[in-house]
Amino acid sequence: MSVEDDHSPEGMTRRQLMRHTAWFGAAVVLTVTGGEVISQVTGPGEAPAALAKDPNALRFIQISDSHLGFKGTANTAVEQSFTEAIDQINALPYRADFVVHTGDLTHLSTPAQFDQVKQLMSGLNTGRVFTVPGEHDSIDDHGQKYRAAFGKGTAGDGWYSFDLHGVHFISLVNTLGLESLGHLGTEQLAFVQKDVANLSSDTPIVVFSHIPLFALYPKWGWGTNDATQALSYLKRFSSVTCLNGHIHQLFTKTEGNVTFHSATTTAYPLPHPGEAAAPTPVTLPAGKLKDALGIREVQYLEGTDRLAIKDVKLA
Repeated sequence: MSVEDDHSPEGMTRRQLMRHTAWFGAAVVLTVTGGEVISQVTGPGEAPAALAKDPNALRFIQISDSHLGFKGTANTAVEQSFTEAIDQINALPYRADFVVHTGDLTHLSTPAQFDQVKQLMSGLNTGRVFTVPGEHDSIDDHGQKYRAAFGKGTAGDGWYSFDLHGVHFISLVNTLGLESLGHLGTEQLAFVQKDVANLSSDTPIVVFSHIPLFALYPKWGWGTNDATQALSYLKRFSSVTCLNGHIHQLFTKTEGNVTFHSATTTAYPLPHPGEAAAPTPVTLPAGKLKDALGIREVQYLEGTDRLAIKDVKLA
């Protein structure tokens, strides 16, 4: 069936994708008013001035899909582009409260690759570094090497939660036990349900995962088969933001109280859904790669119900 058919059983179609998408090159500003999330797409550098200057604002950075160890024409120096992303973070006019890497830290989950990414991220000018695993971080051992490097203080297969500046953060693992789609599993679903049970419904929720928590493009495995159950526990909250990696490009979609943001990569781009036979690395013309790579800044000022997300190119 054609990807132009709005009733395709493959999940979201290309026409539907374009209706919901904010592709790379724009900042997405989210304002929570009266329990409703309102998204506004603005030009780069137009995050709210009050957030940019307020010393009490929560500020964190999302990076994703560094794929250290990748060898291919799409990026012959992934270590260098990841280092440039770190330098870009360290050059920001503020010190981020934390940096989160949303998976595929490595390409082949070898001990040397985990050591390398850990050493590189130790140079980040931030209060703390958080991670979630990608499928490339658990190729042959159900994530054991990943958890040895980054799993301290986590539960189960590496999930956890924490609170900061009035925001509740949940980090999920949906890259283990993969068949075609991401999977959370009953133990992790129970963790989410219990984790949010005692929170006030006006608590802003931010969820980190590697694979999207909605059916972006199931034909390519871009979705999580039991995400609906996890999100059902978050329906009562006025503002829920889900940040993921995996698809190596920006994508934004809102469903009810939940806004989903897929991040770009520091390694190499993947094709847009339906533009290729499979999600394989795309080799761009000379000088164009850094336009497809980047980092994400997120800012929140407690008491103002204002969450701002700004995507910045590596170029």
